[in-house]
Amino acid sequence: MTTQIRKMMLVDDNEADTFLYRLIIEESGLVENLVVCNLAEQALDHLRENPGEPIDAILLDIRMPRMSGFEFMEAALAEFGTDFTKVVVVMLTTSLDPSDRARAQQFPMIKHYFEKPLTHEQIETTAAIVAGSHRADPLQRDQPPHSASAKPSGD
Repeated sequence: MTTQIRKMMLVDDNEADTFLYRLIIEESGLVENLVVCNLAEQALDHLRENPGEPIDAILLDIRMPRMSGFEFMEAALAEFGTDFTKVVVVMLTTSLDPSDRARAQQFPMIKHYFEKPLTHEQIETTAAIVAGSHRADPLQRDQPPHSASAKPSGD
């Protein structure tokens, strides 16, 4: 497989998850550069400190201490505006709460909503979204919120 994502950011407070996800992402061969942030604040700092280095995709945990994934989204939109809306954001969660999925739908740059753990298939789906070849309903609104392995359907 060829690299399809120039730069991806992984934002997750669980060190065991980030270790595993880093391996999965590297094994996929689809990501050229990976930035790992253990807190949403670190991710915001990275975006501030590297304005000339666009991020193609962000894998974002919903539940984190101090600042949740949703709070990160609100802060990034407020600070970076339309520049941030170009980023493909994929939410990662262990939450089965339907209100989390509904809240994700309020952000146009959130293109998918995956249950943990992250899989090779989910990285491939994210790469397809970044490449623009994915045209299915990005949040799988027709799927139950706990459907982690459901594949999006194409047109």
